[in-house]
Amino acid sequence: MLNDKGVVRIGKLTLTRKQIINICVVIVALLAVVIFATTINNHGSIKCPTCLGDGTVLVDSHTCDTCAGEGKVLDTETNLMVDCADCEGSGLINTAECDECGGTKRIEVDNRYQGTFVSLLPPIIAILLALVTKEVYSSLFVGIFAGALFNGSFKFTGTMDTLTGDGLIGALSDGWNVGIIIFLVILGIMVALVNRSGGAEAFGRWAKKHIKTKTGAAIATFVLGVLIFIDDYFNCLTVGSVMKPVTDNKKISREKLAYLIDATAAPICMIAPISSWAAAVSSTANQVNQNGVKLFVKAIPYNFYSLLTIVMILSLVFLRVDFGPMKNYERAAEMMKNMDDEPEKPAEPAAKEEAKAAPAVKEGGRVIDLIIPVATLIVFCVIGMLYSGGFFTTGDTKWHLVDAFGASDASVGLTWGSIIALLITIIYLIARRRITFNEAMECVPKGFVAMVPAILILSFAWALNGMTSSLGAAGFVGNLMNGSAAGLVKMLPAIIFLVALGLAFATGTSWGTFGILIPIVVAVFGAQGGEILVIGISACLAGAVCGDHCSPISDTTIMASAGAGCNHVNHVSTQLPYALTVAGVSFICFILAGFIQMWYVVLPIGIALMVGTVIGIKYLQKFIDKKKAEKEEA
Repeated sequence: MLNDKGVVRIGKLTLTRKQIINICVVIVALLAVVIFATTINNHGSIKCPTCLGDGTVLVDSHTCDTCAGEGKVLDTETNLMVDCADCEGSGLINTAECDECGGTKRIEVDNRYQGTFVSLLPPIIAILLALVTKEVYSSLFVGIFAGALFNGSFKFTGTMDTLTGDGLIGALSDGWNVGIIIFLVILGIMVALVNRSGGAEAFGRWAKKHIKTKTGAAIATFVLGVLIFIDDYFNCLTVGSVMKPVTDNKKISREKLAYLIDATAAPICMIAPISSWAAAVSSTANQVNQNGVKLFVKAIPYNFYSLLTIVMILSLVFLRVDFGPMKNYERAAEMMKNMDDEPEKPAEPAAKEEAKAAPAVKEGGRVIDLIIPVATLIVFCVIGMLYSGGFFTTGDTKWHLVDAFGASDASVGLTWGSIIALLITIIYLIARRRITFNEAMECVPKGFVAMVPAILILSFAWALNGMTSSLGAAGFVGNLMNGSAAGLVKMLPAIIFLVALGLAFATGTSWGTFGILIPIVVAVFGAQGGEILVIGISACLAGAVCGDHCSPISDTTIMASAGAGCNHVNHVSTQLPYALTVAGVSFICFILAGFIQMWYVVLPIGIALMVGTVIGIKYLQKFIDKKKAEKEEA
């Protein structure tokens, strides 16, 4: 029965009005997907995803057999030498008939939604549901279920096989994914150890003494995020663990902390030549006959989204500006209230809620008890990534640091380094008599439990990404890009930015996005080369980071929520206006870059626009607040 407070009690089950509405929304979404799925014919032909409907694929250049490399052939009708049709007079062949479609440009499929807009529907459904219901687990599952229906040809057995085998089990049987889960668990254990030893509390006391203001706490978070540029996962969880006590003390909301963490994770990694992201981009570019490292470094000044995100953070902090939902959470933090509580319940800040569940903290902890574990983790994770890239095993004396990062496996490296760091941390804290061996072992399950929400969301996000990939999202986006290339070339960087943003937002993976788009961008701009190719690559990378930054199913966004200890949907809803503001200015910059093609001209314009936008928002808010006050007085 529904009482006066909007609570329904069914036996021992208690549901709020909001929870009932969310359940109804999820059920309606499931029914809509099933009804749509059962009313369509699923067989047909699609554009070939290998050649993107062209009938040919790029190959290494070789001499044309028709003209023997001369570029000319004899026209039997006119008895004149004319350009060879096969090589277009160049004497070289760099394309071959596509093996997938045999040059017909289309292939027959049992699932005609392969490579169509439908391939993006599962993540779109999940994202919309998450934003409406503010409940991420059921939203992701509905998206996965929708993908399974499309992949399974809308048959019960096919859907269930896809849902379990290719979806959930596939996500958890992937070696890279398992490595990240192990890293998360170990990091959770290390956080529990440091908290139990009193190291985190000691750092909080030190920070309270030396960091006097909210601005100082925000800048300290920003600086630490910039310094940990090796990997975005490592960045999110390390910065969150270290800075949470400081930002809580200075009444910075967990949502604002999550934004600061997220904004200094992927965007910073994307402009750091030595990082797991640089490695991924470089290896992708190398596969299409480009010097990956050189191209990545050249692209940095044109990566407007990453660079302007830094400008955005500093502008927000120093000008003391917050807008959108973030403004409400910051006000709540100032008043020591939790906005997620029901109005009639006494509200408490997130820090107090965590303190209730946390194990007893030993007195007498020192800052060194936090610094040693964190420093050990950083050092050995870097060594682990270098080791996984062959830095210590290759006999080639030319194998440099950047090359090793370019060949590294972040999953292996982070797991390798974190295991060693965990062992050293336990030995160190026991030797310091901060904890006993039994207390250290008690921290193992506590650390694992703390990471369960992040692991669950990540697993669902990986499964959803697998569904999207198997539906041929890469082919669909490739066709879009080829269609855009027929228009104004100088506008293409801005178009690439938007396409990459949309793909990364829908799939939740920036690595997958630039893995799809970089070969296409190289194919489009390869003949022209030079600065326009660099700008095109930069637009691809910037759009991928932006979409990743905005997406609620992005692993980095999930990690930032976990690191800050805030509700995931709250983090997404508060971060989105900030990220889209930077995206808007970045889009303008890519339009300018397509025509001007000089970063040292476009970047200062972008910085001025970014700062001006933040100042404009500040004064607009003051004007709106003034009008509201006048209206209330009247």
